[in-house]
Amino acid sequence: MDPKAFYAMSYGVYVVSAWDNGRPTGCTANCAAQITSSPATVMVSINKDNYTNKCIKDCGHFAISVLAETSDPAIIGTFGFRSGQDYNKFDDVDYSVKDKMPVLDDCCAYIACKVIDKMETSTHTVFLGEVIGAETVKKATPMTYAYYHGVIKGKTAKNAPTYIAEEENAGAAEKYTCPVCKYEYDGDIPFEELPDDWVCPICGAPKKIFEKK
Repeated sequence: MDPKAFYAMSYGVYVVSAWDNGRPTGCTANCAAQITSSPATVMVSINKDNYTNKCIKDCGHFAISVLAETSDPAIIGTFGFRSGQDYNKFDDVDYSVKDKMPVLDDCCAYIACKVIDKMETSTHTVFLGEVIGAETVKKATPMTYAYYHGVIKGKTAKNAPTYIAEEENAGAAEKYTCPVCKYEYDGDIPFEELPDDWVCPICGAPKKIFEKK
């Protein structure tokens, strides 16, 4: 089986948020879809190792912020490569409470849901939510998973359904890699010549902590 065949399916890039005893938290996700139109329901798949999984189960609600191609790529790193259990991710972003749920300001649309059912797999929980609110935040092209990989050159978090272990070992050439989100620098300017205040475009980690491989 070629796991890369799954890349041919349509994926977006989202931040799925919930409440953690009154504190907003969330994680990056790429598997969400509308299931029915009347009543409007959507599903989202969240890894059981993600703290957000527990928070959705506890509060019974979740929101999906649909990222745009113009959204700050650092959002993906913040919500995809850190745990909300010991880090307040929303301290790093502007957000609003919409339909009683925390929603990123830097998104093109959001959908707020009440959990009405769920399916447990060995690694993920698929939450089915009845839509309680939805809004287009700004006119922008939604970010696709292909755009994230092909243009932003981002990597996949290990908890994502589409993670492929070989991504970590792809290519034998010497590279500079971010130890936080595994982003590999491949710009035209030699890494050593980048300014000292340059940061990882995915998670915002400083240049000085990049690892040479």
